[in-house]
Amino acid sequence: MPLIPVVPENHSHVLAEFDCLDPLLSALRLDSGRLKCTCLAVSRKWLALGTSAGGLHLIQKEGWKQRLILTHKEGSIAEVACCPHDEDFIAVATSQGLVVVWELQLERRGRPERVSVSWEHRGQAITALCWDSSALRVFVGDTGGKVSFLRAGSSKMGKGSAFVIFPVQTVTTVDSRVVQLGYQDGRLLVSSLSRCYLCDTEREKFWRVGNKERDGEYGACFFPQNRGLLVGQPPLMYSARPGSRIWEVSFNGEVLSTHQFKQPLACPPLPLITYRDEPQHYNPVQKSPQSIAFPKLLYFGDQNLLTWTDSAIYIFTPQNGQVLLWTEVKDLVDIAVYRNELFCLHGSGRLSHLSLLSAERCVERLLRRESWPLAAIVCCMFQHTIATTRARKAIPIDRLEHLRSQLSSNTHHELTGQLEEVITKLEPLDSASSSRRSSISSHESFNVLDCGIYRVISRRGSQSDEETSSLIHQSMSEEERLKEFSFAQEDEPVDHDPQSSERMEAERSEQGMHFHLPLSFRPKPPRIALQAVKDSVSSFVKKTTEKINTLQMNSELWQRPEFKDSGHLDMSASASFSEEMDNEVYDDVPNAEADTQELCSATERAMSQIQDPLVLLDPVCLGEALQEWLAVLERILGPVVHRSTAAKDSNVDEPGEERWDYLNSCSEQQEESLILSGEPTESITEEKKEESHELEEKEDQFDSTEKKAEVSNGSPQDPVRVVSPKPVPSDLLANLTQLATLYTEMRCFRNQENEVLGCTTFLRSYFFLLDHERVRRMCLLCCQDQPEVQSSFIEAMLDLTQSSKVVEVIQRGDLLRSLRSLRELQPWSAPPLLAHLHRLYQKHREAAARSFTQFYPTITPADVMAMAQQSHFLAYLDNLVQSQTEEHRLSFLQSLLEPESLRQDWLELALTHDAPQRCDTLSPDGQPRWRSHCFSWGYGRLLSLLIRLPADLSSKQKMAETCRSHGYWMGYIYLCCELQCRREAFTTVCQLDDISLLEEADGVLPQTLEEWRLLIQLSQRCSGAVDSEQVTGVNGSNWSNGSADCGGKISPENLTLMLARTAGPDRAMAVLEECGVQLVLSPHSTLVCELLRVTEKRQRAMIQTMLERCDRFLWSQHA
Repeated sequence: MPLIPVVPENHSHVLAEFDCLDPLLSALRLDSGRLKCTCLAVSRKWLALGTSAGGLHLIQKEGWKQRLILTHKEGSIAEVACCPHDEDFIAVATSQGLVVVWELQLERRGRPERVSVSWEHRGQAITALCWDSSALRVFVGDTGGKVSFLRAGSSKMGKGSAFVIFPVQTVTTVDSRVVQLGYQDGRLLVSSLSRCYLCDTEREKFWRVGNKERDGEYGACFFPQNRGLLVGQPPLMYSARPGSRIWEVSFNGEVLSTHQFKQPLACPPLPLITYRDEPQHYNPVQKSPQSIAFPKLLYFGDQNLLTWTDSAIYIFTPQNGQVLLWTEVKDLVDIAVYRNELFCLHGSGRLSHLSLLSAERCVERLLRRESWPLAAIVCCMFQHTIATTRARKAIPIDRLEHLRSQLSSNTHHELTGQLEEVITKLEPLDSASSSRRSSISSHESFNVLDCGIYRVISRRGSQSDEETSSLIHQSMSEEERLKEFSFAQEDEPVDHDPQSSERMEAERSEQGMHFHLPLSFRPKPPRIALQAVKDSVSSFVKKTTEKINTLQMNSELWQRPEFKDSGHLDMSASASFSEEMDNEVYDDVPNAEADTQELCSATERAMSQIQDPLVLLDPVCLGEALQEWLAVLERILGPVVHRSTAAKDSNVDEPGEERWDYLNSCSEQQEESLILSGEPTESITEEKKEESHELEEKEDQFDSTEKKAEVSNGSPQDPVRVVSPKPVPSDLLANLTQLATLYTEMRCFRNQENEVLGCTTFLRSYFFLLDHERVRRMCLLCCQDQPEVQSSFIEAMLDLTQSSKVVEVIQRGDLLRSLRSLRELQPWSAPPLLAHLHRLYQKHREAAARSFTQFYPTITPADVMAMAQQSHFLAYLDNLVQSQTEEHRLSFLQSLLEPESLRQDWLELALTHDAPQRCDTLSPDGQPRWRSHCFSWGYGRLLSLLIRLPADLSSKQKMAETCRSHGYWMGYIYLCCELQCRREAFTTVCQLDDISLLEEADGVLPQTLEEWRLLIQLSQRCSGAVDSEQVTGVNGSNWSNGSADCGGKISPENLTLMLARTAGPDRAMAVLEECGVQLVLSPHSTLVCELLRVTEKRQRAMIQTMLERCDRFLWSQHA
């Protein structure tokens, strides 16, 4: 790959494409030659796509899911516009001149309605649609120059508003075709082929913008001024002119200035950063000035102006008359924008989703997506932006180092070298080097040691030093001070001689003492102690097993030097110790290389073995191959306990105590060094108290972590290792990840007696090697009965995501802001998102669980079930199912049942939470209480779906028994009908004594005369028990509420009337006699039977008459 050219410093932004919309078009069948996308619009929530067949697809931007399709038989869709202040309304224009305003009614879960229709432009092609910025009013422009508006009625505006039909009104007719419309603060901007017009729609006044006409398609738009000092100022207008010029116009229509972009557009175009292929390299060769006609102008992003042609996109910053960027994009037809997002429609019907980002934000998103080569190319291309201090907030230096390690040395050799050059130019966050262009204003800088300690470096160029040095060296120039500054910055990190550093402090003190000035403001960094901490801690981390065992806190190695009465300190022991440790570190380098080579060979051997199908399909052989590889892994990358069994027998304190003694010894050395350098004892005591307080806090945190990481049998667990103890090449890391994850999934652990402990131990020891997504799936599928594995995985992910910015937002306690921050992390990766949701759940409990539905399907119900309490999970499941449309809820719920046994578990959960008490629904003998089915169930909608799910016979029988034992009689009756246990269903209905259970659409209506006889007999048998229970009431109360009326009771008389309506009154009375029921009908029932008899006779007579007439007609035709 050739070297990547660097763009000039005045370019800081880029257009990037991260999402592929081709699968969306394929799912909508808009990628075929017959059906194509013709127009588009975008809002905060929707992406609207009009088609050549008259359909309007509404795509939800969150997840790119199709929510609605609106059909039109009046031609193809020509224009579409989303209402900016109410996303429930959308305007559509068809090719036949029809304009329709739709109200989507998604909040009320209703069907979309046409709330306004206009045929004012019939026969004309509509070229522009524009919404009023505050009212439900749409402005329409066509090829004939006519501009009209139509209002939309809505039920949101009050009672009766939806039934009011507002007349369509014509605003004006301009001299030529309307190119673009804009509306802002009561004024309408109309851009035609010849000029621009400004209309005050309230006062009905019109102005022409400028005096010069034009000929062609030129756009115009409003430009709000709502930033900084311009807040409250009226908006500006910008109107395109020939020759790459743009007029700046006041809100009153007066031309203020003309911006010339012909010469600035001679700069080379910036490449488009896209996932599709590697971007075209920036060509620094200047182009000739461009004379372009801007067909449309759009307010875009943060005070930018966007326009385009069929081959390029141009973005200007009109307030300073500069070109922010321009990029070549082929075959452009239309563009819709929302904030910094662009949705481009191409001539082939293809869609592309672009974003305007600063270079550092683009690199950050590419790193998040693991697009390593593309991120490196952008870093090299925008070196001037990436190297600044501001970019460190988005791209820390360690992330760029990680990016370099991910690049392959074979395929990206030159790119890796160029990226290394960029890393050497980086300015650290808040360092003095970041402000060299202005002045040396920072006081201190720092670098991070290998052990994680921040080393503070006091610079000679700091403010306090400059005050003193100005008295001594007044003739020193700024260039010399900069040289001294850079020299100190380069030399101080590699200064290993504490005596020389002490002499430098003494010399600086002598220089200051010439003037006998009080130097209390001078910084007093304890360089000797910090250097000793750096040397000792660095070697402590890098040493191998044998060296770690020898570096314990004993008296021989950490002997505290004694302070003599003569006032000087013997530094020979400290110097010899530093030299010894340096030699040990240098000796460890070949050992580390040999260990890496041994691990690489063992990994390659294991990978080759598992490629053999005979090994891969045999669990025993596969386990042996992995065990052989694991022995090498434990010795090289394993924890200290695994790497050295001798450490168990040595007199070594716990890790927390070891760290405490070690840091205490360092603090003691620091104190004595400060005493030697002449520091006041009071400041030493204060600093020591602060350090000891910090150490106590760290120890408490360490102890709390250890207490959390304990298994059920009480034995402490090893801390989770989320970072590799040694640097591992990317190629080797990929193979290690595959083998370690396979080992975890195979359950071939060393401790076979306690498999759970073995799985947990391996996961905590080698989490930095595991595939997070596969471990998550393993915990859900195979470790449901092992909560220790799941808790260890969550603990590791919490530690791994602790540095995310979202954690700070979650800790503040604002649920809505936390959810908004999580949505900005799209596209999501399930393991990190699961960790953030775990934090959110610990903070907000049930409210957080209910909001997890928006992260489906990345986060599945199984994830939430493992995280949340049962009652909270039930609320989440109910919200998730209800978020689907009504016709899809049953199939969606069935898709969540993995495995099928979850149906019974969820049913029991829904029956035991927010449910009536069993004593209210069940009698002491287990029978239904009178009218107990009228109780409300908190999760009744979910219950009705669960019992309707397809299941085998045994599952339905178990579900029916569960519903009966909990007193859920509606579900029990339905399942009895499904199981063909109609006798049990009729018995329950009679005991509940509610005839509506027979009459409703889902009622249990008898189908044969035998069932009618059975029902009448059961009603007569249960009537006595029901009457006695009705008198006592439920729980001692009277349950009348009008239901004691015989009209709603199941009695032989009411059943006889129902049978009379079905089979006739004579047959009903005969069935009643067969059952042996002596019944005297009431006058009302007698009248009903007589009317039914009369009706039956008339129906028979009418049928007979119709048959005779048909017979005569047929004979006449035959003759």
